[in-house]
Amino acid sequence: MSKISIVFDRLRTEEKMLQKEAAELGHTAEMLDAKITQINTDTKKDDLDLGDVVLERCVSYFRGLHFTSALEFLDIPVLNKFDVASICGNKMFMTLLLKKNNIPTPKTYFSFSSQSATENLEKVGYPLVIKPVIGSWGRGVIPIKDKDTMDAVVEVREITDSPHDRIYYLQEVVKRPPRDIRIITIGDEPIAGMYRKSSGGFKTNIALGADPEICEITKEMEEMAIKASQAMGGGILGIDMMEDEEKGIVVHEVNNTVEFKGLAKVAKRNIPKEMIEFALDYARK
Repeated sequence: MSKISIVFDRLRTEEKMLQKEAAELGHTAEMLDAKITQINTDTKKDDLDLGDVVLERCVSYFRGLHFTSALEFLDIPVLNKFDVASICGNKMFMTLLLKKNNIPTPKTYFSFSSQSATENLEKVGYPLVIKPVIGSWGRGVIPIKDKDTMDAVVEVREITDSPHDRIYYLQEVVKRPPRDIRIITIGDEPIAGMYRKSSGGFKTNIALGADPEICEITKEMEEMAIKASQAMGGGILGIDMMEDEEKGIVVHEVNNTVEFKGLAKVAKRNIPKEMIEFALDYARK
């Protein structure tokens, strides 16, 4: 019998599903709240008793990333690895790596001040989509249809003025059906896919009410998902794709602590079970 620790900062359905599957496989899975866990430079691996492997499942990108760094400092096997989490959690880093690996992705514009971003948008033309480089669940993703909208976004960002507000990530609007595709890869293998259909708005996030529907993974989707996973460094990932009318399939995002409760409802394979099995295999290597 093996022991798995599941690190969280907000206990969701996914973490409970993972714990249940681990138990049914005959293993122990313990929940560890990152918010109340203390680690210092003298902490030893055995002090924490995290078992054979850790699944890092924090909602907060920064909390999860720093917690992963501490675990790797202690030589504790953790999924996903720090390098993977770091890249996937920042849309700019992720997009650049997709492009570098010749994976089709929407054309994206980067600016490093509000003035430069506004000038760039005026030059490129409306509409574009602005996204925060750090964030999930579609928060802060806004279609910029005119100068008034851009001025409003800039005004808000200059008030909040977080470090990432100064990075402007503007992406072309993809002409697509009112849906996108999520494919979960485990160890670079695509195991399940779904269409996330818009519930009437611009966004297709399940967290915002988008409807999941099974997607039969085509050869093109499979190859692209494998390439995207390998480009990020592998592990357990969610590859998000769109069907561009002109370019075909494009990858627009890769998720590190991927949510899967929506896909689990329609998938033929047992997603949390395969995640547990992969994590244990990873620990044995």
